[in-house]
This record gives sequence, C-alpha cells and structure tokens, in this order.
Amino acid sequence: MITLEGIFKTYRNGPLEVQALKPTYLTVEKGDYVAIIGPSGSGKSTLMNILGCLDIPSGGTYKLDDQEVQSLSEKELARVRNQKIGFVFQNFNLLARQSVIRNVELPMVYGGVAPSRRTEIAKSLLEKVGLGSRLNHKPNELSGGQKQRVAIARALTMNPSILLADEPTGNLDHKSSHEIMNLFTQLNNEGSTVIVITHEMDIAEHAKRILRFGDGEIVEDRRKESESA
Repeated sequence: MITLEGIFKTYRNGPLEVQALKPTYLTVEKGDYVAIIGPSGSGKSTLMNILGCLDIPSGGTYKLDDQEVQSLSEKELARVRNQKIGFVFQNFNLLARQSVIRNVELPMVYGGVAPSRRTEIAKSLLEKVGLGSRLNHKPNELSGGQKQRVAIARALTMNPSILLADEPTGNLDHKSSHEIMNLFTQLNNEGSTVIVITHEMDIAEHAKRILRFGDGEIVEDRRKESESA
C-alpha cells in the first residue's frame, strides 16, 4: 500500500540547510496499524505530512497504492487527499457553526457524493462511533472525546485507503484517550489501515507496529510480539 524508497526532506532557511527527514525506506501493508513516535523535531511530523500528501519530499520515491505521488498534479493530489486518506487531527478541525452530521458530510460534498447518500453515510458512521444521538448537536456541545469521534467518522466517509491520525489524543484526558485508541483498534480489526503519530508510548502501544524516530530517521521498527507470533 505504502512504499517509501529513500524519501528525504530538506528545508532552506537563508544560507542554512536543514534535513528534517533523512533518507527513509518504509513499507506499510494494507490492514496494518502503525504508530510513529518521537519527540518534537525528530522527523515524525515531516513524514506524516509526506504520507498525507500535504508536502512533497525533496527526493526519493513515494508510492501509494502503486501510484507515484511525486508525479501527480495539485488537482490529482487534492483528489488523493479526499478519497484515499482520512485525516484525524489533534485539534479536531470541526466547523463550529455546523452540526455534527454536516461536519461529517463535508468530505463527501467535495467528493461529489449525492446529498441523500451523504446523509445516509454520515448517520451510519456516527452511529458506528457511538454518536447516533448527537447528529444535530454543534461541536461546542460535545466533550473532547466526542469531538474526536466526530472527526474519525468524518475521516471514514470516503472509505479511505489510510486513516492518518496526528496526535489524536493530544487534547484528551486519559480515559477519553484510551477510548479513542480502542476505536482505532476496532477500525483496524475491521480492515482499516491506521497510522498514528504520537509522542506518548502508552498511546503507541495500542498499535501492532511501532516506528521510533530520532534526529530525522527511523531508529527502531518494532512489531509487537503478539502480532509477530
């Protein structure tokens, strides 16, 4: 599903050149559940932006579903982000003035899904994440954990190849954090490919495979024993 061959990212700041991501080789198979962990500045966020087609690498090759990402136009990249990648962010990124169900429908609006079908899919996904009774609430009427559930439902609307979550528990308390991670585990067990970016090891331990970053490169690639047995 995901193949990185020598991917790297270099930023220029005047005369200075900073290598945020050193040449990286990585394969993620369909149905995997990967946590990418590391401190700020370790390269994990740079990798996430590349995986999510939010940034283009300085060199190397990134293939998503056997398609070379660097060869795509801006319009084609936007289509990939809409249809192949479901994003979940730390700050939820919900529209405050729109209802829960309208927030979930939004990717389908851009994806050209018919209005009646959008509503049907959004209701089904909100029921799946335990918010079937909150369809017409506004985000400010929800708890942090509920907001993240809405964000997860929204990320699933286009049946993406990858669910990509950037610090999804960063604004949640301990109980809500583990409820959200259990939801990711459930989705993975149902076939979703999940990649979670985090700096917390207890959150990373929910995944089947842990990639630890340091100084712009992968310093550990560990699959949990229960998964490799």
